[in-house]
This record gives sequence, structure tokens and C-alpha cells, in this order.
Amino acid sequence: MDPTRNGPVRNGSTRDRPAPDGSAPDRSAGEVRVRHSDRPRLARHVRLSYSGTRQRHILLLPETVVVLNDSGAGILALCDGRRTVAEIAAELGTRYRRVPDDPVLDGEVRRFLARLVTRRCVELLDGSELPDGREHVDG
Repeated sequence: MDPTRNGPVRNGSTRDRPAPDGSAPDRSAGEVRVRHSDRPRLARHVRLSYSGTRQRHILLLPETVVVLNDSGAGILALCDGRRTVAEIAAELGTRYRRVPDDPVLDGEVRRFLARLVTRRCVELLDGSELPDGREHVDG
């Protein structure tokens, strides 16, 4: 299995959602739009681990190892399928003492996750869907 192949992404990826105007999504560009309400999680075949040899966090995929920088590892550690992208960005903003609702941090988180969705390392759940299939209810 090639994790970089641009195949269909399961669990509500925005690649399969209609555009805001109701038209079919454009798959020609291979672009993935990550929404604030999406709930990212690692794909089943991916593990986040720490390599003592490299002194870095890594993503373990079949026949592949991806070495992560600290910010990438921090983002992925929060991708549990329960937190939304907005909650992840807010948590990172607090952790690294950035301004709440920082558009630069938010954009970086969403671009990073979009690249990993394209590589099929991360799955996006719809904002109302929890990993066990239950509906998310605030309150």
C-alpha cells in the first residue's frame, strides 16, 4: 500500500464533500480542505511513536517512517478523533503562548493536516461524528 497515493479518504474527508455552492468536489487538483469542525485522527495503519535513536517523534506506516519536527508531533498528539481542528489550534496556541484565534497558527495546522490527509496518514471525521459512530452533542 502506498501511503502517498491520492485515493479516496474515508470518514468524511472534505475531498468527498460538495463545494459550498452544492457542486461536486474538484478532485483534479488533489486539494483537501480541512474545516474547523473536522475531527482528525490517525489512520488505522499509522502510529505516532518516539524514536530514541533519532531523538524525535515519528509516524510509523507500513514500510515507511516519517520523522516529525516538534510542532508536527504536537499537532498529531492531539488528533484523537474527538477534538476539532479549531480546538487543536486553540490548544497549541495556549501551549506555545500564541494569540488565541491566531490565523497564522490556524492556517499552519490546517495545511499540515491537509498534507497528511492527502498522504492517507490522517482521517477526518465530520464535526458531528465521533470515532465510535455516535453523534457529538455539546453541553
